[in-house]
Amino acid sequence: MKILVTGAAGFIGSDLVLRLLERGDTVVGIDNHNDYYDPAIKEARLARHASHPRYTHLRIDLGDRRAIAAAFAEHRPQRVVNLAAQAGVRYSIENPLAYIDSNIVGFAHVLEGCRHNGVEHLVYASSSSVYGANTAMPFSVHDNVDHPLSLYAASKKANELMAHSYSHLYGLPTTGLRFFTVYGPWGRPDMALFKFAKAILDDKPIDVFNYGQHRRDFTYIDDIVEGVVRILDRPAPANPDWSGDRPDPGSSKAPWRVYNIGNNQPVALMDYIAALEEALGKVAKKNLLPLQAGDVPDTYANVDDLVEQFDYKPVTTIEDGIGRFVAWYRDYFKA
Repeated sequence: MKILVTGAAGFIGSDLVLRLLERGDTVVGIDNHNDYYDPAIKEARLARHASHPRYTHLRIDLGDRRAIAAAFAEHRPQRVVNLAAQAGVRYSIENPLAYIDSNIVGFAHVLEGCRHNGVEHLVYASSSSVYGANTAMPFSVHDNVDHPLSLYAASKKANELMAHSYSHLYGLPTTGLRFFTVYGPWGRPDMALFKFAKAILDDKPIDVFNYGQHRRDFTYIDDIVEGVVRILDRPAPANPDWSGDRPDPGSSKAPWRVYNIGNNQPVALMDYIAALEEALGKVAKKNLLPLQAGDVPDTYANVDDLVEQFDYKPVTTIEDGIGRFVAWYRDYFKA
Protein backbone atom coordinates (compact mmCIF):
# COMPACT_ATOMS: atom_id res chain seq x y z
CA MET A 1 0.00 0.00 0.00
CA LYS A 2 0.91 3.67 -0.18
CA ILE A 3 0.80 5.04 3.36
CA LEU A 4 1.19 8.62 4.54
CA VAL A 5 2.85 8.99 7.95
CA THR A 6 2.90 12.39 9.67
CA GLY A 7 5.58 12.95 12.28
CA ALA A 8 7.84 10.70 10.23
CA ALA A 9 11.03 12.04 11.86
CA GLY A 10 9.54 11.58 15.31
CA PHE A 11 10.11 8.82 17.84
CA ILE A 12 7.19 6.57 16.92
CA GLY A 13 6.86 7.81 13.34
CA SER A 14 10.39 6.93 12.26
CA ASP A 15 10.18 3.40 13.68
CA LEU A 16 6.79 2.92 12.03
CA VAL A 17 8.17 4.08 8.66
CA LEU A 18 10.99 1.53 8.91
CA ARG A 19 8.52 -1.24 9.70
CA LEU A 20 6.22 -0.34 6.78
CA LEU A 21 9.14 -0.14 4.33
CA GLU A 22 10.46 -3.50 5.52
CA ARG A 23 7.17 -5.19 4.70
CA GLY A 24 6.99 -3.64 1.21
CA ASP A 25 4.78 -0.57 1.55
CA THR A 26 5.44 2.76 -0.15
CA VAL A 27 5.62 5.55 2.43
CA VAL A 28 5.25 9.32 2.21
CA GLY A 29 6.50 11.01 5.37
CA ILE A 30 5.64 14.47 6.64
CA ASP A 31 7.48 16.33 9.41
CA ASN A 32 8.10 20.00 10.18
CA HIS A 33 11.37 19.31 12.08
CA ASN A 34 10.55 21.92 14.74
CA ASP A 35 12.86 22.70 17.64
CA TYR A 36 10.62 21.64 20.56
CA TYR A 37 13.57 19.37 21.26
CA ASP A 38 16.95 19.07 19.54
CA PRO A 39 16.25 18.64 15.80
CA ALA A 40 19.53 16.73 15.42
CA ILE A 41 17.95 13.52 16.68
CA LYS A 42 15.08 13.98 14.20
CA GLU A 43 17.61 14.24 11.39
CA ALA A 44 19.40 11.13 12.67
CA ARG A 45 16.13 9.17 12.81
CA LEU A 46 15.22 10.31 9.32
CA ALA A 47 18.64 9.30 7.97
CA ARG A 48 17.72 5.66 8.69
CA HIS A 49 15.12 5.64 5.91
CA ALA A 50 15.44 8.90 3.92
CA SER A 51 17.26 7.27 0.99
CA HIS A 52 14.97 4.24 0.70
CA PRO A 53 13.59 4.00 -2.88
CA ARG A 54 10.00 3.65 -1.62
CA TYR A 55 10.20 6.61 0.74
CA THR A 56 9.40 10.28 0.06
CA HIS A 57 9.94 12.94 2.73
CA LEU A 58 8.08 16.26 2.87
CA ARG A 59 9.26 19.01 5.25
CA ILE A 60 5.95 20.75 5.80
CA ASP A 61 3.81 21.74 8.77
CA LEU A 62 0.35 20.33 9.45
CA GLY A 63 -0.80 23.89 10.04
CA ASP A 64 -0.05 24.77 6.39
CA ARG A 65 -3.42 24.05 4.83
CA ARG A 66 -2.33 24.44 1.21
CA ALA A 67 0.80 22.32 1.61
CA ILE A 68 -1.11 19.49 3.29
CA ALA A 69 -3.87 19.59 0.67
CA ALA A 70 -1.25 19.50 -2.09
CA ALA A 71 0.57 16.56 -0.48
CA PHE A 72 -2.63 14.51 -0.34
CA ALA A 73 -3.63 15.43 -3.89
CA GLU A 74 -0.21 14.59 -5.33
CA HIS A 75 0.55 11.37 -3.47
CA ARG A 76 -2.99 9.97 -2.98
CA PRO A 77 -2.22 7.68 -0.01
CA GLN A 78 -4.51 4.73 0.59
CA ARG A 79 -4.07 4.92 4.35
CA VAL A 80 -2.81 7.56 6.76
CA VAL A 81 -1.17 7.43 10.19
CA ASN A 82 -1.20 10.81 11.95
CA LEU A 83 1.52 10.90 14.60
CA ALA A 84 2.56 14.55 14.21
CA ALA A 85 1.54 16.65 17.20
CA GLN A 86 2.82 19.09 19.73
CA ALA A 87 3.70 16.69 22.53
CA GLY A 88 4.21 17.10 26.25
CA VAL A 89 1.79 17.63 29.12
CA ARG A 90 3.98 20.14 30.97
CA TYR A 91 4.78 22.28 27.93
CA SER A 92 1.05 22.63 27.27
CA ILE A 93 0.76 24.55 30.54
CA GLU A 94 3.43 27.05 29.39
CA ASN A 95 2.50 27.35 25.72
CA PRO A 96 -1.10 26.21 25.16
CA LEU A 97 -1.59 27.86 21.77
CA ALA A 98 1.07 25.61 20.20
CA TYR A 99 -1.32 22.72 20.87
CA ILE A 100 -4.22 24.46 19.17
CA ASP A 101 -2.14 25.16 16.06
CA SER A 102 -0.73 21.66 15.69
CA ASN A 103 -3.10 19.26 17.39
CA ILE A 104 -6.41 20.90 16.48
CA VAL A 105 -5.89 22.95 13.30
CA GLY A 106 -3.28 20.57 11.91
CA PHE A 107 -5.44 17.52 12.57
CA ALA A 108 -8.36 19.21 10.80
CA HIS A 109 -6.17 19.57 7.71
CA VAL A 110 -5.34 15.85 7.86
CA LEU A 111 -9.04 14.97 8.15
CA GLU A 112 -9.83 17.15 5.15
CA GLY A 113 -7.04 15.51 3.15
CA CYS A 114 -8.46 12.10 3.94
CA ARG A 115 -12.02 13.16 3.13
CA HIS A 116 -11.21 14.60 -0.29
CA ASN A 117 -8.79 11.92 -1.48
CA GLY A 118 -10.54 8.62 -0.84
CA VAL A 119 -8.37 7.49 2.10
CA GLU A 120 -9.41 4.00 3.24
CA HIS A 121 -8.40 4.34 6.89
CA LEU A 122 -7.02 7.07 9.14
CA VAL A 123 -5.17 5.94 12.27
CA TYR A 124 -4.13 8.72 14.63
CA ALA A 125 -2.29 9.10 17.91
CA SER A 126 -4.42 9.85 20.92
CA SER A 127 -3.01 9.52 24.44
CA SER A 128 -3.54 7.93 27.83
CA SER A 129 -3.70 11.50 29.13
CA VAL A 130 -7.33 11.71 27.95
CA TYR A 131 -8.30 9.70 31.05
CA GLY A 132 -7.47 12.79 33.11
CA ALA A 133 -9.31 12.78 36.43
CA ASN A 134 -10.55 9.18 35.97
CA THR A 135 -9.50 6.96 38.86
CA ALA A 136 -11.14 3.60 38.00
CA MET A 137 -8.30 1.23 37.04
CA PRO A 138 -7.43 -0.12 34.58
CA PHE A 139 -8.43 2.67 32.18
CA SER A 140 -10.94 1.38 29.62
CA VAL A 141 -11.94 2.86 26.26
CA HIS A 142 -15.51 2.11 27.32
CA ASP A 143 -15.25 4.64 30.17
CA ASN A 144 -16.27 8.27 29.76
CA VAL A 145 -13.28 10.64 29.44
CA ASP A 146 -14.56 14.18 29.82
CA HIS A 147 -12.22 15.57 32.49
CA PRO A 148 -8.77 16.23 30.97
CA LEU A 149 -6.15 17.76 33.26
CA SER A 150 -4.06 19.56 30.61
CA LEU A 151 -4.65 21.22 27.26
CA TYR A 152 -2.51 18.49 25.68
CA ALA A 153 -5.00 15.91 26.96
CA ALA A 154 -7.92 18.07 25.85
CA SER A 155 -6.44 18.36 22.35
CA LYS A 156 -6.18 14.57 22.08
CA LYS A 157 -9.77 14.13 23.26
CA ALA A 158 -10.75 16.76 20.68
CA ASN A 159 -9.01 14.69 17.98
CA GLU A 160 -11.20 11.71 18.88
CA LEU A 161 -14.34 13.86 18.63
CA MET A 162 -13.26 15.48 15.36
CA ALA A 163 -12.50 12.07 13.86
CA HIS A 164 -15.94 10.82 14.93
CA SER A 165 -17.68 13.64 13.09
CA TYR A 166 -15.80 12.78 9.87
CA SER A 167 -16.55 9.08 10.29
CA HIS A 168 -20.23 9.90 10.79
CA LEU A 169 -20.62 12.51 8.05
CA TYR A 170 -18.32 11.16 5.35
CA GLY A 171 -17.97 7.45 6.15
CA LEU A 172 -14.22 7.84 6.75
CA PRO A 173 -12.96 4.92 8.88
CA THR A 174 -10.90 6.39 11.74
CA THR A 175 -9.12 4.74 14.66
CA GLY A 176 -7.61 6.58 17.62
CA LEU A 177 -4.80 4.96 19.59
CA ARG A 178 -4.33 5.92 23.21
CA PHE A 179 -0.61 5.38 23.73
CA PHE A 180 0.65 4.77 27.28
CA THR A 181 4.10 6.28 28.09
CA VAL A 182 6.16 5.12 25.12
CA TYR A 183 9.90 4.58 25.68
CA GLY A 184 12.87 2.97 23.95
CA PRO A 185 15.80 3.69 21.59
CA TRP A 186 15.55 6.89 19.51
CA GLY A 187 13.12 8.33 22.07
CA ARG A 188 12.31 11.95 22.84
CA PRO A 189 14.93 13.90 24.85
CA ASP A 190 12.17 15.72 26.76
CA MET A 191 10.89 12.49 28.33
CA ALA A 192 11.86 11.20 31.76
CA LEU A 193 13.96 8.21 30.68
CA PHE A 194 16.21 10.39 28.51
CA LYS A 195 16.55 13.05 31.21
CA PHE A 196 17.22 10.47 33.92
CA ALA A 197 19.90 8.66 31.92
CA LYS A 198 21.74 11.90 31.09
CA ALA A 199 21.60 13.19 34.67
CA ILE A 200 22.75 9.91 36.21
CA LEU A 201 25.70 9.63 33.83
CA ASP A 202 26.58 13.29 34.52
CA ASP A 203 26.42 12.73 38.33
CA LYS A 204 23.53 15.17 38.62
CA PRO A 205 20.32 14.63 40.65
CA ILE A 206 17.12 13.59 38.92
CA ASP A 207 13.78 15.27 39.67
CA VAL A 208 11.33 12.63 40.92
CA PHE A 209 7.84 14.08 41.02
CA ASN A 210 4.99 12.97 43.30
CA TYR A 211 7.78 11.79 45.62
CA GLY A 212 8.20 8.73 43.39
CA GLN A 213 4.64 7.52 43.97
CA HIS A 214 3.72 7.53 40.27
CA ARG A 215 2.76 4.30 38.54
CA ARG A 216 2.97 4.23 34.75
CA ASP A 217 2.02 1.70 32.10
CA PHE A 218 5.36 2.06 30.29
CA THR A 219 5.12 0.68 26.74
CA TYR A 220 8.14 -0.24 24.61
CA ILE A 221 8.41 1.30 21.14
CA ASP A 222 8.39 -2.04 19.25
CA ASP A 223 5.14 -3.01 20.98
CA ILE A 224 3.57 0.31 20.00
CA VAL A 225 4.58 -0.06 16.36
CA GLU A 226 3.27 -3.63 16.19
CA GLY A 227 -0.08 -2.44 17.52
CA VAL A 228 -0.24 0.45 15.03
CA VAL A 229 0.46 -1.83 12.07
CA ARG A 230 -2.13 -4.42 13.07
CA ILE A 231 -4.79 -1.78 13.53
CA LEU A 232 -3.84 0.11 10.35
CA ASP A 233 -4.42 -3.05 8.31
CA ARG A 234 -8.02 -3.34 9.50
CA PRO A 235 -10.14 -0.24 8.84
CA ALA A 236 -12.39 0.71 11.74
CA PRO A 237 -15.81 -0.98 11.52
CA ALA A 238 -19.13 0.43 12.66
CA ASN A 239 -20.70 -1.18 15.72
CA PRO A 240 -24.20 -2.34 14.65
CA ASP A 241 -25.20 -2.82 18.29
CA TRP A 242 -24.30 0.74 19.34
CA SER A 243 -27.19 2.51 21.03
CA GLY A 244 -27.70 6.20 21.75
CA ASP A 245 -29.68 5.19 24.82
CA ARG A 246 -26.59 3.48 26.26
CA PRO A 247 -23.72 5.03 24.30
CA ASP A 248 -20.45 3.10 24.29
CA PRO A 249 -17.56 5.64 24.37
CA GLY A 250 -15.24 3.17 22.60
CA SER A 251 -17.24 2.56 19.41
CA SER A 252 -20.00 4.04 17.28
CA LYS A 253 -22.60 3.42 14.58
CA ALA A 254 -20.05 5.21 12.40
CA PRO A 255 -16.78 3.48 11.34
CA TRP A 256 -14.92 4.88 14.35
CA ARG A 257 -12.95 3.18 17.12
CA VAL A 258 -10.48 3.95 19.88
CA TYR A 259 -8.03 1.51 21.50
CA ASN A 260 -5.53 1.55 24.34
CA ILE A 261 -2.00 0.42 23.53
CA GLY A 262 -0.28 -0.10 26.86
CA ASN A 263 1.74 -2.76 28.61
CA ASN A 264 -1.19 -3.65 30.92
CA GLN A 265 1.37 -3.88 33.76
CA PRO A 266 1.83 -0.56 35.58
CA VAL A 267 5.27 -0.07 37.13
CA ALA A 268 6.11 2.13 40.11
CA LEU A 269 8.32 5.04 39.09
CA MET A 270 10.95 4.06 41.68
CA ASP A 271 11.11 0.55 40.16
CA TYR A 272 11.51 2.11 36.71
CA ILE A 273 14.41 4.19 38.03
CA ALA A 274 15.90 1.10 39.69
CA ALA A 275 15.86 -0.74 36.34
CA LEU A 276 17.65 2.22 34.74
CA GLU A 277 20.22 2.29 37.54
CA GLU A 278 20.85 -1.42 37.02
CA ALA A 279 21.29 -1.00 33.27
CA LEU A 280 23.63 1.97 33.72
CA GLY A 281 25.51 0.41 36.60
CA LYS A 282 25.14 3.61 38.57
CA VAL A 283 22.87 4.85 41.39
CA ALA A 284 20.81 8.00 40.87
CA LYS A 285 20.80 11.00 43.17
CA LYS A 286 17.09 11.71 43.66
CA ASN A 287 15.42 15.07 44.21
CA LEU A 288 11.93 14.19 45.51
CA LEU A 289 9.27 16.74 44.52
CA PRO A 290 5.46 17.08 44.73
CA LEU A 291 3.03 16.16 41.94
CA GLN A 292 3.24 18.55 39.00
CA ALA A 293 0.24 20.42 37.62
CA GLY A 294 -1.39 18.47 34.79
CA ASP A 295 0.08 15.11 35.82
CA VAL A 296 -1.98 12.10 36.87
CA PRO A 297 -0.64 9.81 39.64
CA ASP A 298 -1.22 6.50 37.84
CA THR A 299 -1.92 5.05 34.39
CA TYR A 300 -2.99 1.48 33.68
CA ALA A 301 -4.28 0.31 30.31
CA ASN A 302 -7.13 -2.12 29.82
CA VAL A 303 -6.17 -3.80 26.53
CA ASP A 304 -8.97 -6.39 26.36
CA ASP A 305 -10.24 -5.01 23.02
CA LEU A 306 -6.75 -5.15 21.53
CA VAL A 307 -6.37 -8.79 22.60
CA GLU A 308 -9.85 -9.83 21.51
CA GLN A 309 -9.99 -8.04 18.16
CA PHE A 310 -6.34 -8.13 17.06
CA ASP A 311 -4.90 -11.05 19.01
CA TYR A 312 -2.22 -8.73 20.32
CA LYS A 313 -0.84 -7.52 23.63
CA PRO A 314 2.46 -5.70 24.35
CA VAL A 315 5.02 -8.09 25.85
CA THR A 316 8.34 -6.29 26.44
CA THR A 317 9.42 -6.16 30.09
CA ILE A 318 10.76 -2.98 31.66
CA GLU A 319 14.14 -4.64 32.26
CA ASP A 320 14.49 -5.66 28.59
CA GLY A 321 13.19 -2.36 27.24
CA ILE A 322 15.38 -0.17 29.43
CA GLY A 323 18.38 -2.39 28.72
CA ARG A 324 17.91 -1.84 24.97
CA PHE A 325 17.45 1.90 25.50
CA VAL A 326 20.67 2.18 27.52
CA ALA A 327 22.64 0.23 24.92
CA TRP A 328 21.36 2.58 22.22
CA TYR A 329 21.95 5.70 24.37
CA ARG A 330 25.56 4.80 25.11
CA ASP A 331 26.23 4.13 21.44
CA TYR A 332 24.44 7.21 20.10
CA PHE A 333 25.93 9.69 22.59
CA LYS A 334 29.22 7.83 23.06
CA ALA A 335 28.43 7.89 26.79
